[in-house]
Amino acid sequence: MAEQPVTVSVRPDGPYIVSGSVPLRVRRPVTSEHGEPLTWQGDDHPSEQSRIYALCRCGESSSKPYCDGTHAKTGFDGTETAATDSFRERCADLGGIGMQVSDDRSICVHAGFCGNRVSNVWKMTRETDDSVVRAQVMAMVERCPSGALTYSVDGADVEPALPVEISVIADGPLWLTGGIAVERADGEPFETRNRVTLCRCGHSSNKPLCDGSHKKVGFEG
Repeated sequence: MAEQPVTVSVRPDGPYIVSGSVPLRVRRPVTSEHGEPLTWQGDDHPSEQSRIYALCRCGESSSKPYCDGTHAKTGFDGTETAATDSFRERCADLGGIGMQVSDDRSICVHAGFCGNRVSNVWKMTRETDDSVVRAQVMAMVERCPSGALTYSVDGADVEPALPVEISVIADGPLWLTGGIAVERADGEPFETRNRVTLCRCGHSSNKPLCDGSHKKVGFEG
């Protein structure tokens, strides 16, 4: 029997319903002595899940990351406002030499991998005629969890090889990797992408996608 494809369905004013027995792990950034995100560190052994399970979307569950029904008690408003158009329809082209960098600010989660105390992707893109700079920009873009930043080479999109997996970013969003399909509460599908981040604090203005609001509200979980 073929394996069930992994999907995430949004429930009206409720949780994310995950189908397909996808593993769940916790990831957190490894930072420098200056507080700069450098790379991602995850659990050595992701926890195996049942075929269907529910993950908290309101940010108030006492069993995070799982839903415990608190959304119904608090009157959580999970109205979805995120566009279902494509990344290419929304993104801005930042240019580049030997590569083309694209940016969609609407889905940025402010993870911080796109810059350091010396420079950032937007400035460095202009200097990508230097292969050392180009390699650093590629590495920064590939660590962007939401895929707000992407790049192409010779007209072909380049994406990191990521497992079909859901990660809980500590004190941040859910990070879906490997092309997991996401469906709105009304059944409308979002574009399936290699990297997607879903709001877990309940405060995003771009629900169900994360817009970095967890940092503003001091979300913990």
